[in-house]
Amino acid sequence: MSFSDALFKSYTEKRRDKWDDIAAAERKKWTAYYREWLAKVYRFCIPPGARVLDLGCGKGDLLASLNPSDGVGVDFSQRMIDDAQRRHPGLRFVCADVHSLKIDGEFDYIVMSDLLNDVWNVQDILTGISGLYHSETKLIFNFFSHLWKGPLNLVRSIGLANETLPQNWLTREDMVNLLYLSGYEVFRSWTEFLMPFDIPLLAGISNSLLAKIWPFKVFDLANFMIARPKPRVRPEWLDRPPSVSVLVPARNEAGNIEAILERTPDMGGGTEIIFVEGNSTDNTYEVIESAIKASSRDCRLYRQPGRGKGDAVRAGFAEARGDVLMILDADMTVPPEELPKFYEAIRSGRAEFVNGVRLVYPMEGRAMRFFNLLGNKFFSVSFSWLLGQTLRDSLCGTKVLSRPNYERIVENRAYFGDFDPFGDFDLLFGAAKLNLRIVDLPVRYRDRIYGETNIQRWRHGWMLLKMVVYAAFKIKFV
Repeated sequence: MSFSDALFKSYTEKRRDKWDDIAAAERKKWTAYYREWLAKVYRFCIPPGARVLDLGCGKGDLLASLNPSDGVGVDFSQRMIDDAQRRHPGLRFVCADVHSLKIDGEFDYIVMSDLLNDVWNVQDILTGISGLYHSETKLIFNFFSHLWKGPLNLVRSIGLANETLPQNWLTREDMVNLLYLSGYEVFRSWTEFLMPFDIPLLAGISNSLLAKIWPFKVFDLANFMIARPKPRVRPEWLDRPPSVSVLVPARNEAGNIEAILERTPDMGGGTEIIFVEGNSTDNTYEVIESAIKASSRDCRLYRQPGRGKGDAVRAGFAEARGDVLMILDADMTVPPEELPKFYEAIRSGRAEFVNGVRLVYPMEGRAMRFFNLLGNKFFSVSFSWLLGQTLRDSLCGTKVLSRPNYERIVENRAYFGDFDPFGDFDLLFGAAKLNLRIVDLPVRYRDRIYGETNIQRWRHGWMLLKMVVYAAFKIKFV
């Protein structure tokens, strides 16, 4: 046995003995409150019915709280595993060292909750799970903030929490680097849990509100990260390029229809164009109908059943047959020729949701008025904070995602409800709730060449502001 192997063996044996002792000991009140909060955060991040692997599962309570369709917990303490199996007989638990896993299957989520503070080699664990995920698996971590090293040692020394052996103290930058070296990318990172003691009212305000805003969040106990494997093409798209549905909501856009048909590129395994006509006051419906008859392209036309762009998006996507779903605004201020870039971002796996950004390249003179530009920047900052991912232009109408991911958003739509008349934010919030990798894609923003905008700047701005506040209480302050 080499010297390094002997060190690893000694390290592991000491920790296994320690966690066996913790399994047999009475649970501390502070740690129970902390574990309840962790479960709440993880339940928000992981939808019920997912396939979940929990590494360092302890007694299995966190895994059980997620209601997985297939839940597997791994821990190297046999006492922990025995307790977990007794407490949660419907789940599967394996006694094994996470440094050398030998289990079968692919999982939708791999959880490492408070594990990495206590392992021998983080990178070995990250590289060792390579056979346990698919192209859209998410890894979710939480680990203690380095600022809490002293306070936690004090809490443990006075018996309010279980004592542990010397731990790793990872910064967020350390974890980003280790994940990069191991073939993953981090796309969401945030902090939680400011008040560790269950003090009525104070704990709720501290952990639900203050912990989410600066400067208080600097002092949060727990760092959270969501990462995904290095992007790769979906297996089903390797031999068959995905087909595309381009949805065009059209209200009072008669003068743009012919150009849309002429300029929208054919992409992938075939492209269909779906027009949803929004009860126009001009002859948009008749123009689309006539243009489709004269065109050899795969096109369909539907009358919008309700009002608002959001209603048009939901109606159109319900009829779409493509593997990749796109929204193209009929005003053509974002040129259709930009769409292949969106297609490639989805097809390659680099993005799971692509959001157009109009604020990078110079705009044509009348494309966006000054107050609209200010509003865009305000909502970009607000949405980036809400979603935990950078979003430069939340109001751009061009958005693209795969059909399976859209169907997942539909299945989980009840969480937010039918609150969005625009359609874009229903998709953005839904994508963030499902931890999809949202990627901004810069586009050239052009002047409108026909008709007038359907946007009412002040009324719609007020509606957007109310949606931001509503979403904050559904996403952040939970």
